[in-house]
Amino acid sequence: MYVVKDHSVERRLFIGRIVAAFIVVVLLSCGLVVRLIYLQIVGHEHYSSLAKDNSIKLVPLVPTRGMIYDRHGKVLAENTPSYSLEIIPEQVSNMDDTLSRLQALLAIPDEKINQFQKLRKRQKRFVSTPLLLSMNDEELAKFAVARPYFPGVDIHTRLVRHYPYGDLAAHVVGYVGRINEADLKVLPVAEYRGSTHIGKLGIESSYESVLHGKTGYAEIETNVQARLLNTLNEVVPDAGGNLYLTLDIDMQKTAYDALGSYNGAVVAIDIKTGGVLVFASRPGFDPNPFVVGIANEAYQALQASENQPLYNRALRGLYPPGSTVKPFIALAGLEYNAISPSQRLFCPGYYQLPGVSHHYRDWKKSGHGSVALNQAITESCDVYFYRLASMLGIDHIHTFLQRFGFGEKSGIDLNGEKEGLLPSQEWKREKKNQAWYPGETLITGIGQGYHQVTPLQLARATATLANRGVVVTPFLVDKIVGAHETRPGPEAHKGTIALKPKNIDAVVDGMINVVHSAHGTAKGINTDINYRIAGKTGTAQVMGIKQNARYNENSIDFKFRDHALFIAFAPADAPQIAVAVVVENGGHGGSVAAPIAGQVIKQFLQETNEN
Repeated sequence: MYVVKDHSVERRLFIGRIVAAFIVVVLLSCGLVVRLIYLQIVGHEHYSSLAKDNSIKLVPLVPTRGMIYDRHGKVLAENTPSYSLEIIPEQVSNMDDTLSRLQALLAIPDEKINQFQKLRKRQKRFVSTPLLLSMNDEELAKFAVARPYFPGVDIHTRLVRHYPYGDLAAHVVGYVGRINEADLKVLPVAEYRGSTHIGKLGIESSYESVLHGKTGYAEIETNVQARLLNTLNEVVPDAGGNLYLTLDIDMQKTAYDALGSYNGAVVAIDIKTGGVLVFASRPGFDPNPFVVGIANEAYQALQASENQPLYNRALRGLYPPGSTVKPFIALAGLEYNAISPSQRLFCPGYYQLPGVSHHYRDWKKSGHGSVALNQAITESCDVYFYRLASMLGIDHIHTFLQRFGFGEKSGIDLNGEKEGLLPSQEWKREKKNQAWYPGETLITGIGQGYHQVTPLQLARATATLANRGVVVTPFLVDKIVGAHETRPGPEAHKGTIALKPKNIDAVVDGMINVVHSAHGTAKGINTDINYRIAGKTGTAQVMGIKQNARYNENSIDFKFRDHALFIAFAPADAPQIAVAVVVENGGHGGSVAAPIAGQVIKQFLQETNEN
């Protein structure tokens, strides 16, 4: 069948298609022109910045950490050059393969690989990230040979924290360690971009913001392979401030060594200023492995040790004060007019509460006889202080001792201080839901029972007594010397306890006799000195003793033996230094703890006189 075509219809259809195509082309061309105008004119600044960012990077410049010195300028924490193996992630095509080969080559522990992975995730891919710090010669040689096979991996020189005195000052100076996830939640991101370490303990932690400094940055131009072409601009970082402590590292060594094989703590304070001269806690630990990343086995061994080397006994150790509290109880008795210096109390070797059969025993089984205040302090008569505590009552004891800082933090410029425990009727009701018993008042009067103190707290109370009621706040940082300024450390906030001079004199005379009389419990340390020491020995029970049993030091395990304590200040007539010593399981304050304080005092006064 033959079909006749309608040419007019086909022509109209064709023309319609041509017009539609033309309109589409025009619209597309207009859109292209508009886009070009936007890119070249309207959006020029924005896209120019993006293009610039593709070739210009901001690289953080980490500040040099401030140094830490003792009071004589001896270095306690320094920065030493060290070789580190570092990786620029964006230059590594296969990170897992690279890490695997590096681990096989240099025997890198898994924990260091994990640390690197965490660190690189929080940094820009173009930032050089350390994998292995403080490389030794063997590691350097091995990598030097294999370097061509590890693109993006290189050796850099970094400053690594070093503590020349090791365990001697570890608890007071502290250490720095790698920044972890918990740190990231509280650190200012801008200031710590590029930083890998932060203060973890001691002064390093408490003064982190001062020691760290202010981070700078550099604008660098790179090519498409991220190679450095040029440095366009640089903001120099501000180095951290240098800290000068009140600590005397030579005296610290004397105290630490004098503790010998015993665990314990020694704190010495400059009475007039509150500056801490000695802050020793034994055993200590070497802080240097923590800087580069201590092996997990080594860390677990420190934590599992019965001696607890990581525990800061001077700051956080809690001990019954024992008889070292007796001078304060005696002063409370005088201030509250419960007793006079000449009043005598009879000591038959024990004390009984009215209507109670229990014997509260004196350390001297035969008793001290008729005793006045001076002899009671000198010979540490327990019965005298049982009677005096009963006269005062727990409320007066609590109120008076609290004024000397017992049961409170001292305010020292270190994190983590414990406040101890000063018991009261209210405390027992709240914590134990029990009434306070008269017998508990008696044993509080000789520093036993619930009462607990830190060595720092005990030293501060001793300094306050030596200062005749003037209270100082202990501190360690004497001054801060920064890149742009020098300023003193924290001021010692002073207060005053209103005390009658004659009452202080009566107590101090008894403390002098503790060291310098024939019957004193610390008479062994008064040789070869031309000054007088006021002191008080103490023995704190670790385990209870049954009513009719006798304490035999040689028949019990060492860890259950009594703690030995001693407090002192000197010279007694013009005090300059106060010392508190706690020797765990040392037994006798006079024979074990007192000689340690004697050595510290002698060294300090010799240095003072020489200068």
